Order: sequence, then C-alpha cells, then structure tokens
Amino acid sequence: MNYNKLNTILGWLAFIIALLTYGLTVEPANSFWDCGEFIASAYKLEVGHPPGAPLFMMVARVFSLFAFGNLSQVALMINFVSVLSSAFTILFLFWTITHIARKVLLRKVDYKVQLSDSQIIAIMGSGLVGALAYTFSDTFWFSAVEGEVYASSSLFTAVVFWAILKWESVADEKYANRWIILIAYLMGLSIGVHLLNLLAIPAMIFVYYFKKYKATQRGIIITSLIAVFMLGTIQYGIIPGVVSIASKFELIFVNSFGLPFYSGIIFYAMLLIGGLIGGLYYTLKHRKRLANTIILAFTLIILGYSSFSLIVIRSLADTPMDENNPENVFALLSYLNREQYGNRPLVYGHYFSSPIMESVDGKPTYTQQDGKYVNTYSQPKYIYHPKFNALFPRMYSQQQSHISAYKNWSAFKGKTIKYIDRRGEAQTAQKPTFVEDLRYFINYQLGFMYFRYFMWNFAGRQNDIQGHGGNMKGNWMTGIKAIDEMRLGSQDNLPNQFAGNKAHNNYYMLPLLLGLLGFIYLYFRHQKEFWVLFLFFLFMGIAIVVFLNQTPYQPRERDYAYAGSFYAFAIYIGLGVLGVYNLLKIKLSPKLSASLAVGISLLLVPTLMASENWDDHDRSGRYTARDFAKDYLDSCAPDAIIFTYGDNDTFPLWYVQEVEGYRTDVRIVNLSLLATDWYITQMKRQAYQSAPVPFSLKPHQYIQGKRDLVPIVERIDDYVSLKQIMDFVASDEKNTKLAADTEDEMDYLPSRKFTIAVDSAKVVDNGTVSRKFADKIVPEIRFSISQNMLSKSELMVLDLMANNNWERPIYFATSVGEENFMGLGDYFQLEGFAYRLVPIKTPVQEDGTTGIIDPDILYENLINKFTWGNMQDPDVFIDHQNIRTASIMDIRGTFARLAGSLIVADKKTKAIEVLDKCMALMPNQKYPYNHYLLPVIEAYYAAEATEKANNLLIELNGIAINDLRYFLSLSGKFTGSGDFESRIAMHILNESLRLTQEYQQIELFNRFEKEFEQFYSGIPK
Repeated sequence: MNYNKLNTILGWLAFIIALLTYGLTVEPANSFWDCGEFIASAYKLEVGHPPGAPLFMMVARVFSLFAFGNLSQVALMINFVSVLSSAFTILFLFWTITHIARKVLLRKVDYKVQLSDSQIIAIMGSGLVGALAYTFSDTFWFSAVEGEVYASSSLFTAVVFWAILKWESVADEKYANRWIILIAYLMGLSIGVHLLNLLAIPAMIFVYYFKKYKATQRGIIITSLIAVFMLGTIQYGIIPGVVSIASKFELIFVNSFGLPFYSGIIFYAMLLIGGLIGGLYYTLKHRKRLANTIILAFTLIILGYSSFSLIVIRSLADTPMDENNPENVFALLSYLNREQYGNRPLVYGHYFSSPIMESVDGKPTYTQQDGKYVNTYSQPKYIYHPKFNALFPRMYSQQQSHISAYKNWSAFKGKTIKYIDRRGEAQTAQKPTFVEDLRYFINYQLGFMYFRYFMWNFAGRQNDIQGHGGNMKGNWMTGIKAIDEMRLGSQDNLPNQFAGNKAHNNYYMLPLLLGLLGFIYLYFRHQKEFWVLFLFFLFMGIAIVVFLNQTPYQPRERDYAYAGSFYAFAIYIGLGVLGVYNLLKIKLSPKLSASLAVGISLLLVPTLMASENWDDHDRSGRYTARDFAKDYLDSCAPDAIIFTYGDNDTFPLWYVQEVEGYRTDVRIVNLSLLATDWYITQMKRQAYQSAPVPFSLKPHQYIQGKRDLVPIVERIDDYVSLKQIMDFVASDEKNTKLAADTEDEMDYLPSRKFTIAVDSAKVVDNGTVSRKFADKIVPEIRFSISQNMLSKSELMVLDLMANNNWERPIYFATSVGEENFMGLGDYFQLEGFAYRLVPIKTPVQEDGTTGIIDPDILYENLINKFTWGNMQDPDVFIDHQNIRTASIMDIRGTFARLAGSLIVADKKTKAIEVLDKCMALMPNQKYPYNHYLLPVIEAYYAAEATEKANNLLIELNGIAINDLRYFLSLSGKFTGSGDFESRIAMHILNESLRLTQEYQQIELFNRFEKEFEQFYSGIPK
C-alpha cells in the first residue's frame, strides 16, 4: 500500500463526507443568537459587538457575492463559510490523527520507514474513525451549519496544530522554521476571528521541546513556564498592548504637541514598521537565526492582527451598525478588551458577600473635543474589604439570583466574618469557605458547564431543553437504562414536553470508551505524545472553564466554547482504534486485526453518532429566525419605532433590514444598548428610510458619566407633564440638581407620575387609533413609575415619549419584559409580535394579558401577512432554542386572544378559522401541548366548535394525568424534581373540569372526574 497516496485520498474522503453532511443540513437563512448580527455586519462590513471578527467579516463578505444579487441567499452563502471551514477542519484532523498514529506505532517520526499493510490499515482507520466521530459530534455539527465564528476558529486551531506536526517531521531540515513562521501568521489572522486558537500554544511549545531537546524534569518545568508566558504575552501583551501603546502616542502627540487627531498613531505605526524592518535586516545580516525567527514571527502576528484596522475604518464611516463606535484608538482599546461586559476575578479577588469599602476612579474615557482628547468619564473601580478577598474566587457575582444558585451548588454554610464597614460601623457577613468555593467550581463550572457538554458529545444527550440543574433537562445520557435511571430517574413514559425529543441521543458511551482506550494506549505507548495531546485537551477545555469563571443561569448553552477540547478527544478516539488493533493482534493475524478494528470502530462510533444526531442537527428548510424577524417588523405601522431588549429579538431584525432590505422604515431601538451614549447618538441619525429618533437630549447631556442614573425624588405628589419633567431633567440650571453647589450634584426627577397629552383628532387621522375605537380615547395618558432610580436607557425612553407628539408609532416587542414597559402597559394594543402605544386605557387582566386588541389589524397580521419559517412542516426540525426564543407558547395565546375578540364581535366562523390556523402551525408532535393550550380550547368552546374543543381537552387531560403519574412514580433523590410541572398538570386538570362544567359538557365532565378519581386512588399513600 502507498501510505502517502492513501493518506491524501482518505483525508479528502473525510472532507467530502463532512462537506456533504454540513451542506445538506445547513440552515438556509440566519439563525438565532449572534448569527444575524454576524451576517449583517459581514454583508455590509459594519461593526458588530466587541471584540469584533474582522477577518471573518471579510471572508464572509466574499462568500456573500456568490448570492449574485439574490439577497435572500446571502445568509446561506455566509453560512457556507462555516460549512467549508468545518469540512476543512475534518481534513486537517484526519491528517493530524494519522501523523500521531504513525508516530505512536513506530515510536518516532520517520517517513522513510516502510510500514506493513496492517499498520497502514490501522493508521488510516484511526484517522477516519477519529475524524468522522468529530464530524458527527453534537457541538461541532451545531456550529458547522450556521453563520458564526466558531467553525472558522476551529479551522485555525486544526491547521496550526497540524502545522506544528508538519514542522516536527522536517525539523532537522534546512528550512523547517517556515512552519513556525506560518503558525505565527495564522495565529495573527485567527485573532480576527476568535481567540480560542491561541490556547493551542502550550501544546505546540511542547512539540518543539520534545523534538529539539532531551526531556528532563527541569526542562519540562522551564518549557511549561515559557508556554504560559508566550500565551500570556500574545493574549495580554500583543493584542491589547499594540493598541495601548498607540493610545499613549496619540495622547501625547495630540494633547501635548498640539498635532491633529491620529498623528500619534501614524508616527507609532511608522516607528513600529521601521523597527521591525530594521530588526529583520540586522538579524539577517548578522546571521542571528533565533532572533530573526522571533522578530519575523512577531511581524507576521502583527500583520495578521492588522485586520482590525477594518473595524476602525468602517466605524469612521458611521455605518448603521456601529457598536461601541470604535473610531479612535481609545475606543478601539475598550472594544478589544470587551470592557462593556465588565470584569471578573480570576486568580485573586472578591466573593459575592464582599462589602464594598470605596469606589475610586478607574480607566479614563477619552472623547474628541476641540482638537483634544478630553477625559469625560472614569469607570468606577470598587475596592472590597480585604477580609473577604481570596485566592481563586469563583462565587463573585452580587446578583441575587446568582447568589441563590451559588449557595445551592456549593452547599453553602459560610463563615461569619466581623468587619468595620465604610461608615466605621461594626458588621458581620457570611464569607464562603475555600472548600465551598471549590465545590461550586467542581459541581457547576466543571461538572455542569464542561463535563456535561463533554458527555453530550461522547456518551449521549437527554434532550435539548436548557436546564440549570436538576434531572429532567439537558443532561447527558449513557444509553444504558440502569445507569441512566440511577442518575436521572426513569426515562420510560416521559412527560409530554420531554417525550419524542429528537435530541434524545444514545451513543451507549461507545465514543467515550473508545476515546478512553486511546487515552490509555497513548499513555503506555508514547509518553511524550501523551503529554502534548493532554495539554492540548486541557487548555482547550479546563483552562477555558477557569478563565470564563461563569456565573449560574447562563442565557444559553455554552458548549461551543469547548469545541477545541472535543477536537482533542476525537484524536484519542482515533488512537483508540490502534488500541483495539493491538488487542486483537494477540489472537488474530495483524491484517485481520486491523480490518476488524477499523470496521467495528467505524460502525459503532461515527456511524452510530451520525444516525443519532442527524435528525436534531438537520436545519435545512428552517426559516424561523428570519421569518419571525419579519413578523416583528410587520407588526409595526409604517415609520414606527420598536423597542427590543435581547439578542434574539434584535439581531434577526438587524439581519432582515441590513441584508434583505426589509422594512427599513422601522427603527429598532435596543433597550440594553440605549444605556450607552454612542448608541443614542446613532439613533439620532437617519438610517435608510427611518428618520432620526426624536430624542431631545444633546450629546453633552447623555455622554457617559452624565445622567447614567437619575433618582426619583418625589417633590411633586401629582401627575406632571412628561415634557415638563424632561425639560427639568435636561436643564443645566443649579436649582434642578440634587446637592447643588457640591461636586456630587445630580440630576433627578421631581415626580414619578407623568402625563402625555393626547390630540384625539390627530391620533385618529394618523392611524394610531382606529375610528371604531375613537370613543375610547383618553384626553391624556397617565402613568407612573414604581422604581426609585432610572437608568439612562429608561430616561431616553421617557425623552422619546415626551417629544414624539404622536408623530411616529411606538411599539414594544412582546419579548420585552414587563419591567421595561415604563408603567405604560395599560395603554398597549396587541398587533402581533409587538404592543403599540395607544391613548386607550386597558388595564392588565388577571391572567396577565396586556392591552386592547384591534381584531382587524391582528387578523390581517396573523392570518395574511405573517410568515412562519416552515415551523409547521413535519420534515423541518425546530429545536427547543427556537421554541423558546420564538415564544411559540405566547403565539398560541395571541391566536386565542384574537379568536376571543372575534367571538365578541359575533364572528365565530372567523374565530374558528383563526384557531384552526393556530393548531395547524403548532401541532403537539412538534410543540408539546401544555397549559398554554387552555385558552385555545376555551376559545373553541366559545365559538361553538365543541367537538374540536372536546378532542383537544381529552388529549390535554390525558397528557396531564400521564405527566402526574410519571412525576409521582419518581422516588428517592428524584422526589420533588417535577414539582413545578406537577402543579401545571394539576392546573390543567382543574381547568378541564371548569371548562367542561362551564360549557355544559356534562358527559365529559363526569369522565374527567372519574378518571381523576381512579388516578388519585392509585397513588401510593
């Protein structure tokens, strides 16, 4: 057999299998979370969230050209960046495994040694099994079919690790260092995609050490220190350092020398380039090979890193998406350091119970004013009581929900500490012990947020429902009934919301066992290679866990962060084939042993994983994120302003506007970003067909540090015009401040009760209120705010309300939490996926429903205008993230409310049509029935579609009883795990009796009552 030829052919075969897999299952449009923003920023080269991904943007922009002007295909083309990147990752993984497998079999790197056919079969089989196992793994497949940076980041990791192995094979040749230089350049480029690639550095340093030096204990210690130093130098030195030094030059040249803006940066760039060129020339001339290699590597890292110049260039162009506005070196440094996300202690710092002793000025914020850089704000830095500081603090967040979870995960009892507070008074507080802190780290950060994901990929997965602990949601599975029941309780006859979940994947731990065999085999066969691969695995997994220091209640699953660790384990899986081969050789011939080892491993690992994972990773035909974004915008009247809050009700909307040019007359105002001065300024600019948002505050009045928090001091116990209040807050007069004539003077609101004047003729003429509701118009909107302090975001919402004068329609997305309604919920009109502010008072109902309904508008939107992303198609997979993000359950309620309003208007036939549409869109098989179906059933009864109502109620009642039966069957440590779901089931049963009684379905009432009595009598006492 020709080893090199087979290695090439089978590597490309693995590539083709991966390419076909991902190409067939790729999402055809944008996905939820960051994908919409990445696609939009790439298509028009705009500025996305920190720290940016400029190289990804440029590559994706090139791919978008292959849409050939068809805007609906742009997302698919950009998604193919991930498809191709992932397929190439598999190619390099195959070649990495075969290189290591050959080295392990021969115990050295020597391509001149002739291999036997059995050895070649075993090596090639190792490569195929490992590469295909990773191809079909849960986490990697997920990232491979959407427009995100993680697939491209994985490709960089795969290539640099393969490159160091290529260097290893030619290390003694004349030009071997070209591989080191290539790695440096790739590392620099990877910064423009994601920083995860840098964590391969320690493993690569050890490849170099083991090749060039004889391993000694002292040498290993020194090499470890060098590896950590190099990683830290790039991540904390070069990446922020290059820009940080540039900022110092800029400050001196502009503020001290009086030169124009950017003169310091130009001088610094010339100095840096000149220094690098001079260093290269000198070391080359004087044959200083090591120094030349170091300088050349540094130069190429900087060259790759220079992709970030795109961020500044495009920010200076004031693109519609210009997050953080990083158009000067100071803003860029903040952008790169992700300062908007805050800091977390890593090695030493505070706990959640640490009292704050003082607040001091932190890093200054410079803005360009009158030809100078002026420090307009210093981020406060909190000093905590030293008695509460500790090494390796994991439980640091002071958010109340996090504190509760910390205590649960750590079995917190605490240690009482006496201290003197900032006022000089004696106090006591409970400080976590180091053991409790470590327990939280092991149980939550390691166990739940890493090893759970690890087991998803190599043992099996319970379902795709995100959990935060407990035994029912998002755990890992072995596929072995006795073990799973011992861990999670019975997996038979699961409750309705868990039964039939396509993400219930059983691998019977076979990938895990094969990987562990490879781990053990490598340890005994080749110690040096074992430690290299183990470091790779460790830094791509556990090291990230330590660095992220995650708090509880993460908004989404975070397994994508550890894909590099799973990549390393796939190499172990490949080497496990060699372990099987060596075991079989004891009894069988080498060639038969190799063939059996490869064949059995291929069948039991990648083939099994592919068959289990295909149905819940196939996104073909799914357009929910795109279509729901359009539905949000179509809920709005022309020239509207819509308030959103999170990523998933903002990024998809940005995508459809920026890429597909859809409804650009609507201005999207994200309430989270509205707390920043740069975003407010952007909202005050024209964007496509959308006029500037009518804010009255001037830049100097909302710049960071001004009116960030505005207290409410009730000096007026009556309703006051909101316009007058905003004029008061915006005033620079001393008599409008708290603590006037002191350095601590602060703007404030003198009342919490406000009015907005209503011109009834105007709101009818411009369509704010339908003529049929004209008699319901109030002379003024009266509302009040319950909190005692307003954020800048909330203040700007009030400013908009005060100055809009009913000119532009104002909407709040239904995904926005009630706490962000600013007390205006009584004046909402539900028009689809958004509430419109109208001068009609409709108090929030006891069942929590908000706003009045105009059935004509809502019917037109739900039935005729909205598109639904193929959510009803039985062949299109809708995962739990889509169900949760798209608020599927709320949609059932919206249809039921529309039907109810039609029934009141005596349009029962039309109401039944609406309900039928709802049921066709959301069948039980895809969207499990639960208590959100009750309003639909009641509407069917009210519309006199009794048979349909009865059939649904019978099905729902049966589901509730089965759910209760399941939860009551749990015993021991699982008792109480379904308490919430049990209460919901009881609510359904009670409502079933109420509905059948209220709508005189006596026979069905008796049946339900009898069924419940039979069920209750069978419950063990």
